[in-house]
Amino acid sequence: MPRLDLRSSSVDLTRTICDIPSVSDDETTLADAIHEAIGGLAHLEVHRDGDTIVARTNLGRAQRVAIAGHIDTVPINDNVPTRDVEVDGVPHLWGRGTVDMKAGVAVQLKLAAELIDPRVDITWMWYDHEEVAADLNGLNRLAASRPDLFAADFAILGEPSNGQVEGGCNGTLRAVVRTSGVRAHSARAWIGENAIHKAAPILSRLAEYRPREIEVDGLLYREGLNAVAIRGGIAGNVIPDACEVDVNYRFAPSKDAAAAEAHVRDVLAGFEIEIVDLSEGARPGLDAPLAQEFVAAVGAVPKPKYGWTDVARFSALGVPAVNYGPGDPHLAHHDEERVPLSQIEDVERGLRAWLSGA
Repeated sequence: MPRLDLRSSSVDLTRTICDIPSVSDDETTLADAIHEAIGGLAHLEVHRDGDTIVARTNLGRAQRVAIAGHIDTVPINDNVPTRDVEVDGVPHLWGRGTVDMKAGVAVQLKLAAELIDPRVDITWMWYDHEEVAADLNGLNRLAASRPDLFAADFAILGEPSNGQVEGGCNGTLRAVVRTSGVRAHSARAWIGENAIHKAAPILSRLAEYRPREIEVDGLLYREGLNAVAIRGGIAGNVIPDACEVDVNYRFAPSKDAAAAEAHVRDVLAGFEIEIVDLSEGARPGLDAPLAQEFVAAVGAVPKPKYGWTDVARFSALGVPAVNYGPGDPHLAHHDEERVPLSQIEDVERGLRAWLSGA
């Protein structure tokens, strides 16, 4: 089993973690390594649920902060092992997971080991299956079995944010929009009805759709409604009798699930629509006193988080949460995923100073 040396720098620890493949559904090796590294630390109470690991201080502090990061990645595409590169003269670490989000996990692990006397109690969470369906998510599973572990006054997700604070997150909805027709030989197309052709108005409406920008608690969130996949046809000489268009709606956190679904059904009225995944977003959470202290301490100017993150899970439980981690979100899932070494160090420095009260 690979071993993690939590005495090493956060940059070196990022290299080690990224070089342990942990694509969703294959996180056990990395989870075992984290559990072994954390399990022997006397100042932490450790719980494990599958490949999700929780470590808590219990110092009797007046406030508690939850700090979480997922350990899985999207599939590897010849971008592991990691390597050092320079981009415009700036040293970076390149490879799958460097941005989303093992650099953030490395910082958290190092601080979990070293901060034995923080000014607040801390609940550290490292969890599996973030990159896949919501029902598989380790935090989702843990919230059902051990909701007490989520008790906190404030939460930080180590999602990539260029080392800045990104408040809340957009919600996300996935729908399958279907058309039907009549199958026939393509040489006698007039006998059938082409289901793929019937999908043209769906694509036309989506192409003409103008996403809205909505201000929520001082942050401007940009929405989006897009086709992300299309399926239809069974052979090169058969008129297709069925077609499906997968649609993804990213909506501002001012909307609840019902409003998001109603909007999609309104835009695509007249078609068969099945909602297959729906997660509400999270408001920025920046009005909480601890959030304001944190933002001031790290010298950040808060921005909105456009993608969905697990801040929404904390928000749904009444815990205000923000995103704060190294890496450019635009490079998440990119084959040229890479993180500036200085951002890893800056995020470690910012979190350490705030949590220790330095």
